[in-house]
This record gives sequence, structure tokens and C-alpha cells, in this order.
Amino acid sequence: MAMVCVSDFEAYAKKYLPKIAWDFFAAGADDCSTRDENILAYKRIRFRPRMLRDVSMMDIRTKLLGTEISFPVGIAPTGFHQLAWPDGEKSTARAAKAMNTCYIASTYSTCTLEEISAAAPGSLRWFQLYIHRNRAVSQQLVQRAEALGFQGLVLTADLPYTGKRRDDVRNGFRLPPHMKLKNLEGAFEVCKMSPLDPSVTWNDIYWLRSLTHLPIIIKGILTKEDAELAVRHGVQGIIVSNHGGRQLDGGPATIDALVEVVEAVQGRVEVYLDGGIRKGSDVLKALALGAKCVFIGRPALWGLAYKGEEGLQEVLRILQDEFRLSMALAGCASVSEIGRHLVQFSKL
Repeated sequence: MAMVCVSDFEAYAKKYLPKIAWDFFAAGADDCSTRDENILAYKRIRFRPRMLRDVSMMDIRTKLLGTEISFPVGIAPTGFHQLAWPDGEKSTARAAKAMNTCYIASTYSTCTLEEISAAAPGSLRWFQLYIHRNRAVSQQLVQRAEALGFQGLVLTADLPYTGKRRDDVRNGFRLPPHMKLKNLEGAFEVCKMSPLDPSVTWNDIYWLRSLTHLPIIIKGILTKEDAELAVRHGVQGIIVSNHGGRQLDGGPATIDALVEVVEAVQGRVEVYLDGGIRKGSDVLKALALGAKCVFIGRPALWGLAYKGEEGLQEVLRILQDEFRLSMALAGCASVSEIGRHLVQFSKL
């Protein structure tokens, strides 16, 4: 079967992954309304394309905190990649390097930070952090990531507790015995009391700043109030995210939340987005509304499930080609020409 669009990879993954793995990756919280809204919200945004613009030469490159990437789509942090492909996060890192984009490695990787670094030396990698009750564990992870050449620290802010994902509860989800949370081995017994620290506050940004020289990006912001606080606490970037609809059900779609966050920060920090990106035209809509770059979560896992590194490269290539085409058809020859004038919200 020819893989023509991202949905083709989703269909493949649903058919061939073990049910418990598919359910884990697909899960949203409660009724899954926020998960589904992340996708539906793009359909309410319409383009205002401009005609007779010279689009014979296209430049789709952008920069993340000064580092150039080939196009504005990176790989969001998701856990347990070995559930999708035996090589796990090593394949993810190699695919991101091959496509010259950013990969955010998760605290909950099934490969170590050392393995991920060795798989794709010299590539643009950020490290996503959950702060644990045992602060020494988090401190060690941050310092390991910096020593290994990771170039950004992404603090996930929306997980003081894990959202209720019904299929995972029904399935009694846990990692198979041969898989481990490699970066946390020996740190604590993962299946006992949640190791996540629900007492984390904005002041912990200062604590992180004391541990590392890496730029700090905060992930999980959905309101102008929190965007203002993020800027005030000196972060370098914000990822507008609702955790793929896996945390608080009933929150906004990320593309809808993006507008108020961008207005609040007024260019003082870079703003990115994840959640619901399924087509190159979705990327264009997000950039038109002020995102500097978007990150894909589930589509990356579907690419891995299809053919590992090769499958994920294919997903990225499809999004890259669709983004370039959408830009050209909308009348933009370079990323710098994309702006708010390009979209309107449908009256539907």
C-alpha cells in the first residue's frame, strides 16, 4: 500500500500494533473530547490565499533558538518508543537527524540518553523533563543531558498527576517485562506511588536554572496568564500543549489556545505548538497564528510502527512536502512571509 498521507500511517499502526500499545498511544483523558478537538479545530480555520506571487523558489527553513532546521516540524516528546519499534528512540533520533530537525527526547524513553546521543551525533536534540519527588533524580538527568550535548531543556508543566485514560485502566497498562524506563533505572520503583512531584511551582524554574546553562522551554501552557508567568520567570520558549488531550479533558484545542499565548508574549520568547498536526496545511495554519515551529507526537509513533527510522522519515517527508505545497498555493515563498493575514476563523 502506498503511504500518501499521515492518516495512512495511523491506519497501519492501528492494524499492526498490539492492542495494548495502540490503546496507550491513542489514549485521551476521559471522553477524549480535547484529544479530538485538537484535530477538529484546524478544520474551522480557513486560508486567505494570495495569487500571482512568485513561488518558483521556496525557502521552508526556520530556526529554533538560533539553530536552523530544514522545516518547522519537530518531534514532540513521547514515551516508550520501543512499544512501536524495537530500536525505539534510537530510530527516532536517527530519523530526526536525517531530516535535519529537532527531536525532544522524553524522560520516559526506553533507550538511555547516552544511546540516543550516540545514535545521532551532532543532531539537534532537546531533553524533556518531568520533575520527580526525588529531586536528585531530576538533577542528575538534567546534568546528564547537558553533558551529552542536548541543546534545550523542556519542562513539562501539565502533569502533576496522570490524567485518567480509560483504555489504559481497562487494559491494566504497564510496560512489557523486557522494556525499561532506561533513564530512571534504579532511581525508584516505577509502579508504586507516582514518582511525579505534584508540588512543583513556578519557583522551580529558578531551581532548574541553577542546575544548567541550557535554555529552558516550558511545555503545557494554554493561557495568557501562564504565558506571562513563563516570560517573567525567564524561560526561552513555550510549547502550547494539552499533552495530546491526555490530561485535563475539556481544555482548549492547542491551535485555539495559541492565539492568546502569542498575543501575551509579544515576541519576547519563541512559541511552539503540539497537538493535532496531521497535514502540511495544519503546519501552515499554526505558523500563520504565530507558532515558530510545531511538534508531532502520535504521527511520529505511527511512522516508527510502520518501518522504524525509515517510516518516521517518510512521515516527516510527507509533512515537509505538504507544507511546501500549501505555502506555495497560499502565496508564500518563504517562512518569513507567513502571517496572521493568511487565515481566518470559519463562521461555522
